[in-house]
Amino acid sequence: MDCLVLILCLYLLWGLLQALSFIANGGRRARPSNLPPGPRPLPIIGNLLELGDLPHKSLAKLARTYGPIIKLELGFVTTVVVSSPMLAKEILQTHDAVFSNRTVPTTKVQELVAFVRKCADAGEAVNIGEVAFRTSLNAVSNTLFSLDMIEPLKPAGELKEVVWQIFLEIGKPYLADYFPMLKKINPHGSKRRLEVLIQKLFDFFDGVIQRRLQLRTEKGCVRCNDVLDYLLDLIEEKNETLDISLVKHLFLDIIIAGSETTSTTLEWAMTELLRNPEKLSRTQAELHQVIGKGKTIEEADISRLPYLEAVLKETFRLHPAGPLLLPRKSGEDFPIGGFTIPKGAQVLLNVFAIGRDPNIWDDPDKFVPDRFLGSDIDVRGQNFELVPFGGGRRICPGLPLATRMLPLMLSSLINIFNWKLEDGGIPENMNMEEKFGLALQKAQSLKAVPIPI
Repeated sequence: MDCLVLILCLYLLWGLLQALSFIANGGRRARPSNLPPGPRPLPIIGNLLELGDLPHKSLAKLARTYGPIIKLELGFVTTVVVSSPMLAKEILQTHDAVFSNRTVPTTKVQELVAFVRKCADAGEAVNIGEVAFRTSLNAVSNTLFSLDMIEPLKPAGELKEVVWQIFLEIGKPYLADYFPMLKKINPHGSKRRLEVLIQKLFDFFDGVIQRRLQLRTEKGCVRCNDVLDYLLDLIEEKNETLDISLVKHLFLDIIIAGSETTSTTLEWAMTELLRNPEKLSRTQAELHQVIGKGKTIEEADISRLPYLEAVLKETFRLHPAGPLLLPRKSGEDFPIGGFTIPKGAQVLLNVFAIGRDPNIWDDPDKFVPDRFLGSDIDVRGQNFELVPFGGGRRICPGLPLATRMLPLMLSSLINIFNWKLEDGGIPENMNMEEKFGLALQKAQSLKAVPIPI
């Protein structure tokens, strides 16, 4: 620990010398005078200590003090945090340029039900987040290249662990993001660990792509009609050379965006329903009436289930998978809300704070799906009081999968099974603490025992 402190002090000293050198050589360009308000930064580290372990909550608290748009200095990175739907609209839609369908594979939901039924027969608890992650990851991989990345009814193998470790590494704070002069040193080793993990995934993608290319040369080849086939068709039509690197990066982005958002949201939705049994009973009653007790839902049924849809919207409001969305960067000095976002500033949208703003929502900390009944508000980036996926040209690519898979998965779990907490746990006493990372997960996994209806 003493060695770590010494190393950190040396890094900070180096950062100070770099900053003094920068100032001596002419300094930064003149900054706008009407910057947003915010807490006074400390030398070198700025406001990093203000973030704490749950930055979305810390930033929401700061917004209550300084207003819906605040400025922070995170190390050497000027950051502006927006916590109002009106200002979010300006960034996500009105001035978006300044800041730079296949059918859902329902067999994946059927495999989820089969696994849960197996646990029910054995009287075993189900780790909801884990099975949701497995299902959504396989749904994404089947959409991309018609293969399961995890065998449905078997213990997770190396590939699942690789993907999971990538999520963990990406979600960790990276010191060099706020002290750019440290990037070449990589003090945490995170960059190297992430590179190794991603290369393992890229090796898997390489094998998939090469097998598909070989298959397409064989006589009588049956098309998969997946994303990979579409990309290969496009390349052949334009007589272009296949850039495998671009294809692999595309697959990586879609897998990260689709699987984690879906699994995290499903776990929170199940948690809220078990914690609010009257809401669970009402959701099940709707499913029993419209679909039939114990039956599997089809995608065409979703539009006939308004309360189920309201439950998911309320889950997105209370527990957005990405509470601060992905950072944006201002390409120029930009006026907003009576202040100026300086060129080069990092911009964060605190959708967690927007979702719990008492000026927008009645009883904002309570799980009340009824608030969305008869409402036109949706999550597709047009209603800025509810933007769990962001909006504009940088909207989360996981939105299509999440909005189609979540109703199928949640309804299947509660229309075919009743649930009780592991070890006789009391729903009202469930641990609702969060763990901040790439997605806003439950700090303590939800484990519940299924009981066939």
